[in-house]
Formats: sequence, C-alpha cells, structure tokens
Amino acid sequence: MPVKNRLAELHDEITAWRRDLHENPEILYDIPRTSALVAERLKAFGCDEVVTGIGRSGVVAVIRGKSDSAGRVVGLRADMDALPMQEQTGLAHASKTPNAMHACGHDGHTAMLLGAAKYLAETRNFDGTAVMIFQPAEEGGAGGKAMCDDGMMDRWNIQEVYAMHNSPGLPIGSFSIKSGPILASADEFRIRLQGRGGHAAKPHETVDTTVMASQLIVALQSIVSRNVDPVKQAVLSVTSVETSSKAFNVIPDSVELRGTVRTHAPEVRAQIEERLTAVARDIASAMGGRAEVVYDHGVPVTINAEAPTEYAREVAVAVSGGCEPGEMVMGGEDFSFMLEERPGAMIRIGNGPSAGLHHPEYDFNDAAIPFGTSFFAELIERRMPAA
Repeated sequence: MPVKNRLAELHDEITAWRRDLHENPEILYDIPRTSALVAERLKAFGCDEVVTGIGRSGVVAVIRGKSDSAGRVVGLRADMDALPMQEQTGLAHASKTPNAMHACGHDGHTAMLLGAAKYLAETRNFDGTAVMIFQPAEEGGAGGKAMCDDGMMDRWNIQEVYAMHNSPGLPIGSFSIKSGPILASADEFRIRLQGRGGHAAKPHETVDTTVMASQLIVALQSIVSRNVDPVKQAVLSVTSVETSSKAFNVIPDSVELRGTVRTHAPEVRAQIEERLTAVARDIASAMGGRAEVVYDHGVPVTINAEAPTEYAREVAVAVSGGCEPGEMVMGGEDFSFMLEERPGAMIRIGNGPSAGLHHPEYDFNDAAIPFGTSFFAELIERRMPAA
C-alpha cells in the first residue's frame, strides 16, 4: 500500500496549511493562533471531540472508528511550537514574525497530523478510537509533560502513542526507526564557584576562582572518559563561563559555569549528576573555595518500545517500500514524557537535502507530506483494523 490516493489529493491543501503555519510561528505555550487554527480545522473535519487547553495550550481530538468492539485507543502526536530565532530562507512563505521561526519542522508535523485527521474522520475505516495530540512547547518548555500532567493519557484511555519527526538528509519518501534509546536526556547545570577576589598582582592573597574554574572544566571531562561505561553514550559540555569581574587586573570573587549533559541511559544520567556535583565541590574545597551546584533535569531519554517500533516499521514499509535502521543521536525530544507513560515509538521521515534542524535556512519539505499523512492514517487502520 503506497501513499493513499485521498491523501495525495489533499497534498496541495495540506501544503497550504503548512505554509500558513510557517508564516505565523508562535513560541512555547504562547500559541493562541496556532492552537485555535488547529482546533477549528479539527471541528470542521467532524472529529467526535475536540478539547483545547490540555497542557495549557495543547489540543486533543478524538475520532471514533466504525465500531469499538476491541476497545483499543491509539494516540498520534505532533508538536506545534516554533523557535526563537530569525529566519533567513528568503521564501515567499517565510516567517512574518521577527525572531520566531519554524526551524524544526513542527509546522510540517502539525499539518501532516491534521491531514491524517481529515482522512480518518472521513473514512473511519478502523475499529477503535484515534486520539490526535497537538502539543505546545516541545522546544524547551516540556509541553509533553504538561499534557501528561493534565491527565491526558488516562482521560482518553490512550494505550499506545506514536510520533514522527522529519530528518534532513534522509531522502523524501523514506523512513527510519529503531527500538530502544533513540534520543538523549537533556539536562542543564550551573556551578557557581566562590573564592576570594583581589588584585591580580597579589594572587597569594586571593582564592583564585579563574584557576579553580580552569581545573574544574578539565576535571569534568574525566567523568565521561573515566566514570561512564565506555560502551554507553554520554556528553558533558561546559558551554559558558562568566566571572564577577571583567577587569584585566582583578581576580574575580566568583565564577559561574554553565553547560549541558546528554545521555542515552537513565542510570548514566544519575551517575553523571552525582559525579559532577562531587567533583565540583571537592575541587573548590581543595583550592580554598566552595561550589554551589544547580542541576536541572530536562527531557528524559526517548526510548522506543520494541513492539510499537515493529508496528511502525511495518507501516513505513507499506507506505514507502522500505524503512532504514535508525540511529541514536544526542538531541533531546520531549515526546519522551509520553513514552514514559505509554508504550509507543517515534519514527523519522525524510526531509531530503535540506538545511539542518534549528538552522536559519531550514524549511520543511512539502514533498514529504503525502508520505507522513499516509503513515499516520495507515498506522491507525493497521493497529485497529475494522472488524
């Protein structure tokens, strides 16, 4: 079963939705136009239930099949928010909003799920309930967690949940997926080193926080290389150093380091947090100062469950004729919060030779739309076949 004929017919219409979303990006939870537009279309399609305000500004739509004898409920998720960056594509449908841009393809994800919802509401060729999940604040706002915290999974009795993300470099019409960890947890840390400032010509009268920070930056790199099991992936990067003084002849009283930690295993995530805190405090203490550590947990590891991954792979093969093995990457994705509550999987869809994600020249490739919408629709029909 290749691309569904009806979804091929809807390609131009879905493309117009996508480009409208691209022209009018909104950030995090502050997406009134986007969520209203999504809800309006879902109601026009004839969905059985459309609820707004889930997870502050998320939208959930329910489409019931021809019968519900099996009692099965499958959720499909798309993210709606854009990024706070200036677009540089020069396209006719480029962002009209300064410092806001759909640079990760969420406009495409939303449009494809809307297309699938229109098709499913028309045909209802399945036995069960399809739940369309349109999520805010994926880009650093934990919108997936907010929707789960609002009781979404239990309210609609969602049993499995699936998502799709575009992949620049993967050919149009192609998919890739793997079971197990696919995306990393993404945590942030701040380490404030307190010493005793003074004149740079009299270092013996100070507790030098710049030397302390230098020693600590080097020592932190030993956590991954000497504490983490070499067969497991982890990244610890110090990305910012800020001192309390900018003068050439002053040893600063304090220094703050900031950075990120990425892992593919929850136990490694916990291990790095413990070691980072201990190393920072011990080095600071050894040099006569002290360290205050703030470790903020971001999104957890995105882990595809084995059986749903295989279901998704079979659908991808049916739609496109094949499905490539997926790869683990160190990016984070807050669909992981939903996967912590229900079994499911995220699949990648090809975006062709485009600019990379989060790049000012990126644009979602509209040629991918028939494949993505067909995947979503076929997944519902295969997971809940009509009696």
